[in-house]
Amino acid sequence: MIKATKIIHQNKDRIKVDFPFNQTFIALLREIEDAKWSKTHCAWHIPYTEEAFGQLKRIFPDIITESGDTTHPPGETSTPKETEIPEPNSFEVVLPKSTSILIEVIGKKIILKMPKNDSDVRFVLTLRYSKWDKEQRFWIIPNYAHNLDVIKGYFKDRISQVIVHQTIDLQVSGGGAHVGKGEVLCIKTRAGRLKILFGYNKDLPIAIKKMPFWNWDAKNKWWSIPFSDKLVAELEAIANIQGLRIRLEEEKQEEGRVARKSEYNTLNYRPCPAEYILKLKELRYSENTIKSYKSLFEELINHYPTHEIDKIDERMIVVFCQYLVIDRKVSASHQNQAINAIKFYYERVLGGQRKFYNLVRPNKEKALPNVLSTQEVTALLKATTNLKHRAILTTIYSSGLRIGEAINLKIKDIDSNRMQIRVEQAKGKKDRYTLLSTKTLTLLRTYIKTYRPKTHLFEGPEGGPYSARSIQVFFKERCQKAGITKKVTVHTLRHSFATHLLEKGTDLRYIQVLLGHESSKTTEIYTHMTTKGFDQIISPMDDLEI
Repeated sequence: MIKATKIIHQNKDRIKVDFPFNQTFIALLREIEDAKWSKTHCAWHIPYTEEAFGQLKRIFPDIITESGDTTHPPGETSTPKETEIPEPNSFEVVLPKSTSILIEVIGKKIILKMPKNDSDVRFVLTLRYSKWDKEQRFWIIPNYAHNLDVIKGYFKDRISQVIVHQTIDLQVSGGGAHVGKGEVLCIKTRAGRLKILFGYNKDLPIAIKKMPFWNWDAKNKWWSIPFSDKLVAELEAIANIQGLRIRLEEEKQEEGRVARKSEYNTLNYRPCPAEYILKLKELRYSENTIKSYKSLFEELINHYPTHEIDKIDERMIVVFCQYLVIDRKVSASHQNQAINAIKFYYERVLGGQRKFYNLVRPNKEKALPNVLSTQEVTALLKATTNLKHRAILTTIYSSGLRIGEAINLKIKDIDSNRMQIRVEQAKGKKDRYTLLSTKTLTLLRTYIKTYRPKTHLFEGPEGGPYSARSIQVFFKERCQKAGITKKVTVHTLRHSFATHLLEKGTDLRYIQVLLGHESSKTTEIYTHMTTKGFDQIISPMDDLEI
């Protein structure tokens, strides 16, 4: 059954279309102009206009409105009332405000459990960084500033319960991770969570899954939950019933490491100046660079919270960089980027002269990236059964794309005549062409017929480029499914593409062009990663007569 209901979405009247999941229905619905997917309502919605509703009736003749009317199929004569969009009163469902509001405070997070209500949802969305957990079906809101007071003030008498989980102090009982028989080892981490390790037990995992924000680490074989006295007490009670002993330990602190200041743990946190962001955009810096520079510069200005930004002098900047290395123990690349972010403000935003700061720039840490073998790539793609996911990973690997380049590809960039993919305005604002595999082209044609993207090759549920974060999530899941235990990321597919080309005898210069590297030295790293010919090299040890 397909059902239409009037809703208010982002302060606009819309028509929500409810139906069981069906890929064909979705493809048909997307033909209506401005049809979108709403994460809030978990449904597709279209404009609240006579034209849009008329299209909807032509696509789904038997659609039922909230008032219970069934529209006439195409070709039948209908009355004017039936061809017009229903009046708001016959379309709208008025939801009474519920009194069953539950609030839980766990460390830096607020859990808000409430029945679905459009006006309440709009209120929650006004709270910065609030998000909906669709698996556990509650809202998660940062516990900072006055968020808790604002929530209490809004819901007032409708709140049924407020639970505040207080943290407790642990006595460090040892440093090992050995779990004895009949024992449950709980380790408090620096991030404020509790790792839980134990032998085989069918009941404990069930109990842990009923706790908020639980997580299973498949690689390290441990569970984790937020650290609070209530949750620890619950865990102890469950363990006592089963005759198990709880052993509490605290994770060994890395000597002298200081956590980064953020808006979540800093009162009166100072945001990056608007003119800084504007100058970055004016000079056409990439979104990723803008995000990084913004975060790095905010760390500087919040390190000196009582000083005016323009009066932070060279000596203070040098002291801050020393703090990053000695106290924060950041990587060499992080340190270098922080220096660039600081120099950008004082030289480009304020228009000052280029200046030499007495800062020691560290040598870049040299590390070879991990590479998947051809067998591992095959296993990964076979384990990716979702058509869109498989098309994305196949395109990235077969053409050596960065994840940002893949999600920004447009349908017009696929040149099936020349068997090339055009990559526009990639890293360094450069265009290039790369390979289009025959197998990739076949897969993309099947994908396009099924999903019918409009502009971008890979589009999200609401249109526009597909989310890079979503790709990273399903890539990790598929790697686990394929049995790949290496520490890899989506970018590993690009490294694998280059390494496999080199092993097939492709000239390094061609690989440089396909990857879009400005310097050949960047491409030469792959000569250190290939193992081709190693089986023909004989160690001098084997020539010794011993």
